Amino acid sequence: MPRDFLTVILICFLPCVADEKIALLGAIQSLFEGSMYTFVFLWTPALSPNDEEIPHGFIFATFMLASMLGSSLASRLMARSSPRVESYMQIVFVISSASLMLPIITNFLVAPSKVKGESISFAGCLQVLGFCTFEACVGIFWPSIMKMRSQYIPEEARSTIMNFFRIPLNIFVCIVLYN
Repeated sequence: MPRDFLTVILICFLPCVADEKIALLGAIQSLFEGSMYTFVFLWTPALSPNDEEIPHGFIFATFMLASMLGSSLASRLMARSSPRVESYMQIVFVISSASLMLPIITNFLVAPSKVKGESISFAGCLQVLGFCTFEACVGIFWPSIMKMRSQYIPEEARSTIMNFFRIPLNIFVCIVLYN
């Protein structure tokens, strides 16, 4: 093997083994971004299972607004000394998980529309609300994860280490898209 490749592996692997916070941070990044990328591919089929006419542009703009509001909330939270980023991110992860479970819950509780091609259903409206909540969590995630990276990962190896954790992320997304 080339010597440079071994050096890169050592730079990535040793800090992860030496500090469990780096390994956990990488796992968090991979799992959350995996759910986020899966969401990007699957939100349209979730909202129109029977080929309902949904306003894609309006819904996407609403998602971006929710993400911006989440980012604004994150900047306000990080400006304070308490709560710590790790504390409020636990809440963000629980909320984002619950919001992505909303399509499953609505399939059991709300009767699906039988007519093809009509406008968005009541269940679809509930799912849009949950998806906007998830997008707000995504807006909180990005600045918060950047702050945690700067706290726990040494600057000289930060990009290499974080790119190392993109490998399981990409594998996860490929498996989801394949299925």
